[in-house]
Amino acid sequence: MSSSELPVPRPFGSSHQVVIGSITWGYLRARPAGKVKGTVLLLHGFPDLPYGWKNQVPLFTSLGYQVIAPYMMGYSQTSSPSEVEEWAHKKVAAGLAALLDQIVPGEQVILGGHDWGGDVAWRFAMHYPHLFKGVFSVTLPYLPPATEYVDLADKIAAGKYPTWRYRLQWRDPSFDRKFQSAATIRQFLIAVRDGRTPEGKLGGTPAGLDLDVLPRLRPSALLDGEELDRFVAEYQRHGFRGPLNWYRTAKINFEDELPIARAGGHRFTMPALYIFARGDVYLKRELTTDMGRHFDKLTRAEVNTTHWALVENEGKEVNEALRSWLATLE
Repeated sequence: MSSSELPVPRPFGSSHQVVIGSITWGYLRARPAGKVKGTVLLLHGFPDLPYGWKNQVPLFTSLGYQVIAPYMMGYSQTSSPSEVEEWAHKKVAAGLAALLDQIVPGEQVILGGHDWGGDVAWRFAMHYPHLFKGVFSVTLPYLPPATEYVDLADKIAAGKYPTWRYRLQWRDPSFDRKFQSAATIRQFLIAVRDGRTPEGKLGGTPAGLDLDVLPRLRPSALLDGEELDRFVAEYQRHGFRGPLNWYRTAKINFEDELPIARAGGHRFTMPALYIFARGDVYLKRELTTDMGRHFDKLTRAEVNTTHWALVENEGKEVNEALRSWLATLE
């Protein structure tokens, strides 16, 4: 079954596409049973899809919010253009701003993201603060613009970001070509979602994917069965080139944000929530220590999960943190 033939996944109620310039944006939508009191825009990360938020959507709709969850640039129902510049945070933010103007013109919404979606959420709120009544990120902290560009390989060599070595593997322009068939796409997805060999060896670590063990991996409970089948079908539409482009735009993003850095940085005036996952082996606590000085009103929460906080334990800890924070916005 192709991705275009897949049914709308629960708990979403409908699937849509909007053409903005040369880009087609796909998104899933869920509405509350009663009157809509606001909108939540949810941005997914990699390797994920909009229904990575499946455990959070019922929370938002139960509180009266409609949910808009786009396929991010390069994923399935959204375009995957040839130019890597299309994945720059500032350009993606402009596209998402236009998308909101098509769906909920003039409305201030609540913005949230996980993984790369969290990074885009911070940048989207930085470039378009007037669009949001609040912003939150699960696992990925706000990392402010810098005044000097240092390549990730040099940072790792200097002892900074030691848990980001996998990004060097994934940003390689030829890496996505290893995962073009349904079988190899499945292997990649299993590896990144904590798949293990029968002997218990992980396929993916902060050092990157162990390509030799991928064919022997077994799925974890984080992504298996029919949901894994759906992910494979969705990723077959564009492959991994587009999703992996998120790892190839560091210098472009630096150049876009350099004027902000030189002006002293950005300060968020809207309420913000950051949810830290204690068991995340990729995004460690030391990345979060300096966040507070960039916000007027930052709430911090912690959950006892790995990086995949949205789905572990059915997302209950994340939902508790979100429910408490949402109450402060009303």
